Parts: sequence; C-alpha cells; structure tokens
Amino acid sequence: MPAVRQKLLRWYDTAARDLPWRQTRDPYAIWVSEVMLQQTRVETVVPYYQRFLASFPTPRALAEADEDAVLSHWSGLGYYRRARLLHAGVKEVVTQYGGRIPEDADSRRSLPGVGRYTSGAIGSIAFDKEEPVVDGNVTRVLARLFRIDTPVGASATTNRLWDEAAQLVPGERPGDLNQALMELGATICTPKRPQCKSCPIAGECKAYASDEVDALPVPRARKAPKEVQLAAVVATRGRGSEVEVWLVRSEQSLFGGLWGLPMLGREAVDESDARRALREARISARLDPEPAAQIAHVLTHRRLQIDVFRATAARGTESETLRRFDPQQLGRVGISTLTKKLLAAALPG
Repeated sequence: MPAVRQKLLRWYDTAARDLPWRQTRDPYAIWVSEVMLQQTRVETVVPYYQRFLASFPTPRALAEADEDAVLSHWSGLGYYRRARLLHAGVKEVVTQYGGRIPEDADSRRSLPGVGRYTSGAIGSIAFDKEEPVVDGNVTRVLARLFRIDTPVGASATTNRLWDEAAQLVPGERPGDLNQALMELGATICTPKRPQCKSCPIAGECKAYASDEVDALPVPRARKAPKEVQLAAVVATRGRGSEVEVWLVRSEQSLFGGLWGLPMLGREAVDESDARRALREARISARLDPEPAAQIAHVLTHRRLQIDVFRATAARGTESETLRRFDPQQLGRVGISTLTKKLLAAALPG
C-alpha cells in the first residue's frame, strides 16, 4: 500500500488536470463541485460550477436564494434533485452550524444529500481527513488493481471497494490521494482502451498481470430504457412579442422543482390526453387538435416520445404551481433541457 500511495501521489503532482475546484480548500466549493460532478462530465461541469459560485459564493448566499434562482443555474445540467438536496443541505449548515461546513464526518453525513462519497471528498480534500471515496472512476481503478471480479452494485463488491479505499487513504495528503484515484480512472484507467503502459501503478495491478483489464470491473445488469409516450401542451396567451406561456411546477422526482409544460403520458397518446393535461393544470385554452411537433428525448432509463400540442388564448389562476412567463424570463427560473426543446418546437416564431 505505501508504494501504491507514493506512486499515485507522484503521478498526480505532474499529471493532474488544472480544474477550478482543485484551486481551493473551501469545503463549500468542493461540496458544490462534487455534487455537480455526479454522473456528469468534467467539461460540462466547469462553466456551471463557475457561474454557480459567482452567484452563490458562500453557504449563506445559497441558503438565502429562492429555489427558482438555484434551479435556473442548474438548468441543462440534469439530475435536478441534486440541486434541491444541495440547497437543503446548505440551509441546514447555515441554521445548525452558522454557515460553516462541519469537520466532523457524522455531522456531514447527516446533511441532506451528503452520502459517504460526498462526505469523504469534502473531508479529505478540505479538511485533510483520512476518509475514503469510491465513485465510478475509483471503482474501475480498484476493481482492476485488486482484481475484484464480482459485479458492480452487488453488496459484496461495494463493501470490498470501500474496504480497499479505506486501506489506501491513510497517510500524507489524503485528499490528493483520493483525487489521484479519481484522476487515474478518468484519464488513464478508462472503461475502454485503458493506457496501462502509462499507468503509475501498473506494476501493482493484478488485472494487468493476469491480462484481465478489459474484463474488469464486472458491470451490473442493465435494464433496457423504458419507452414512454407523452402529450405536452404549449399553452400561450397573447401574440407576437406579447406572447406568454403557461408553465407548471413539477414535484415528480425526475424534474422536481422545475417549471415545465402541462404533460400527460400513457401507452398511446392523442388529443384527449392533451386536453386532460390542460384540465389537470387548471388551464382553459383553445387546443389545436393535431400535434405541432413530435420530439424524441432520451434520459438515462427512459426513452421519451412526445407529441407537442399548441393551445392559444390560455387562461388560468396563477399559483405556486402554475404561472405564465414571458419567454425572456425563462433564463431566470429552473426549466429542463427537455422543456427548452419542446418550447423551441412549438412557440410562435
């Protein structure tokens, strides 16, 4: 283990990418970066991270922001539940800890949205605590390094990975050690065509020694994406430059807290579903009987086929879950990439 640690740290000192969250030890900034990086590519995260911290530079600034402002900064990044949990966690930091991220691991783990990985990243990088991390990249490195041949996601595999990570992290620079593991998985120990000859720990890698690198880690069984048919309604009021669009705030887990179109789904959709979507949103309008557009949109576990209907002269009573917006306002509230796509397909002009 000491040899592996030393080689990883030496390699990291010369090979680490210059990323903005690596220029700080601020636990709040590290927390933001780690939440954004969950299931999202580094190059996508960088501009979001920079804009987010420019608008919400401290825990208190984020805690005092309304949810629309927070979600508007997340718009397009996906997995919006992350943003809501981050917002809730930071509010608790302000109320319970005076705006200071707690150094104690148990206190960190008690915050909304902070699991073992996020807590370990904050603890090791910001506070120099000997706390392990295991994400997708670290999983791949450790599965190959120790030749772990049980499926990813199985409890035995998860326990083994965290045990191995916990044995590696003790020593100098635990935060850099964890980041070295993540960096190695992102740039060298990649899922396909890993660059084993450039790997600083190839000599210790059991998968490399047994010519099993491409076979590890053993993937979890994946379900085929679920096919979902939806009817969505772009309900407008006014014309030309005066047009406004009605949106509803969803509390479903997929787009929770975001503003979106009235929408209804079942195995096959038609005009009656669009009318029902309007009724459930409590909007009265003149509905075009034929779809204005048909949009396909792929999510991680779902493949959406959406018939987009237009409705005009739309009226309703504004509330916390129903509002009309000038299209120019939409950049200041949280809407999903899907909603942007549907609006672009059906809004006049």
